[in-house]
Amino acid sequence: MALIDLFLARRVTNGTLTVHHADGKTLNFGTPAAGFPDVTIRFTDAGAATAILRDPGLGAGEAYMNGRLVVEQGDVRDLVRLLTMNDSWEAGANGLAASPSRRAVQSVTHRIGRINMARRSKRNVAHHYDLSDRLYDLFLDADRQYSCAYYTDPANSLERAQDDKKAHIAAKLALKPGMTVLDIGCGWGGMALYLHQHTGAEVLGVTLSEEQLKVARERAAAAGVADKVKFELIDYRHVTGTFDRIVSVGMFEHVGPAHYTTFFRQCRDLLSDDGVMLLHTIGRAGGPGVTDKWTTQYIFPGGYNPALSEIISANEGLRFMVTDVEVLRLHYGYTLDAWYDRVLAARAQIIALYDERFYRMWQFYLAGAGAAFHFGGMVNYQVQFAKNRHTLPITRDYMLEGERAMRG
Repeated sequence: MALIDLFLARRVTNGTLTVHHADGKTLNFGTPAAGFPDVTIRFTDAGAATAILRDPGLGAGEAYMNGRLVVEQGDVRDLVRLLTMNDSWEAGANGLAASPSRRAVQSVTHRIGRINMARRSKRNVAHHYDLSDRLYDLFLDADRQYSCAYYTDPANSLERAQDDKKAHIAAKLALKPGMTVLDIGCGWGGMALYLHQHTGAEVLGVTLSEEQLKVARERAAAAGVADKVKFELIDYRHVTGTFDRIVSVGMFEHVGPAHYTTFFRQCRDLLSDDGVMLLHTIGRAGGPGVTDKWTTQYIFPGGYNPALSEIISANEGLRFMVTDVEVLRLHYGYTLDAWYDRVLAARAQIIALYDERFYRMWQFYLAGAGAAFHFGGMVNYQVQFAKNRHTLPITRDYMLEGERAMRG
C-alpha cells in the first residue's frame, strides 16, 4: 500500500473516502457514519500524492488549485470537513504529525516571517485586500464586513449576522454622545460608519489598504458624514492624538507576535484616562503555533492567529486592564459557510475576473478556514481593555442592554 494510502487509512475512519489513483487503482477508506460526508477524489498524476505526503497542507492546496486533485463526489469543503472531523481539535491530533525537525524549522521560519515591520505590513495587506472590489462584492454582505459575523441564530442571514456583530461590538464599547473613536484596520468603513450612525461618535478609521481607503472615503462622503467619519492610510504605530474608544476588528492577525506589546502600548497611550478598547481577532484554542505554509504563501503573507495566552502575556506590565473576554466558538464557521456558498454561486464571475486556478484557490481557502472553526483549533476572541477599572459598569448587563437597543 502506498504511503498516501496508509496516511488516509489512519485519517479516515468515519465517513467514506474513495480514491482513484492516477494508475487506475481505486481504494476505499472509512465507513458510513451519520453526519460525516462521503467523498470521492481522483489524483490526475502520481506526483500529486507525493507532494501531499511531503507537506500535507501545502501539497493538498496546490494539488487542488492546479487540478491535480479532483473532487468527483461532494466538493472540496466536504473533503476538508471529512478529514478535519476525523481529527477534531477536542479529540487531539490523530493524523500524521510533522517530525520534530520539521516542526523546529517551521517554527523558526514563521517567527521570522511574522516580524511585520511597517513597510512589509503594507505589502502584506495589499496582497490580500487590494484585490478587485468586484470579488468581495460577490461573497461579502452589502456592508463588506470581512470578519466573523455574530449569529444569534445559526439560521440567520449573513446580512443579519453582520449587523448583529456591529451591534455586539458597539455595545461593548459603551459609547456616549460626543466620544471619539479610533478604528484600527477599518476595512471598507462599515464599522466606523455604523458607530457614528448609532451613537453619534466621531470616528477615525486607519488602514494600510489603498483600495479600502478609497471605498471608505467614498462611502462617508455619500452619507454626508465625511467631517465626522474620517479615514487615513496610516500604520497604527504612527497614529497620534487621544481617543475615548478604540476598536480593532480582524486586524490583529496581521500584527505579528514580535509587535504585540508595541500594539497594546500604542493603544493604551492613544486612549483617554477613561478609555476603553475592544479587540476582535481570530485566535487559537490552544497554545502558540505556526501558520500553515499554504495560507502564508497564497492568502495571508505575514498573517498569524494568536493564542489567548499570547494576547494576555503581551499586555502584561502595561497596566492596561483586561475587563472582559468572550470566546466566539462557531460564529466564524457559520460566516465562512455563507461566504463559501456565495463563492460557489459566483464561480463564473470569479473565473472571469481572474481564472480557474484563482477560483479554486479561493474555494480551498474558505473551505479550509471553515473547517478549522467548526472542528479544528480556531476560534474568535473579543477582548475588552480599560485604562481605569472604574470606567465600566461592574456587570455585563450594559452590554446586553446596549446591544438590544441598537438592534431595535
